[in-house]
Amino acid sequence: MKLVEPPSCSSPSTIVFIGRNHSGQWVAQEQNGLYGGLFVSRVQAIKYALFENGQHPETIVELPREIELDMGKSPGSNSAHRAA
Repeated sequence: MKLVEPPSCSSPSTIVFIGRNHSGQWVAQEQNGLYGGLFVSRVQAIKYALFENGQHPETIVELPREIELDMGKSPGSNSAHRAA
């Protein structure tokens, strides 16, 4: 396995996380929740991530833990609950 240094802060690409959800489906999601999807295979999740991030494989991070698709995030928000 080849180790790759993380992208610099000046990189135009954003981090895309991939991994499996609680149902075993593959998830790909941009770090700020700007885009994402569910996939039947790891290959398809990576293909989608590459398409969305401008073909930058160094910005794709596969997580060893479960990841759930959350399209309710807004850029720059944290996971804390906000009052309505």
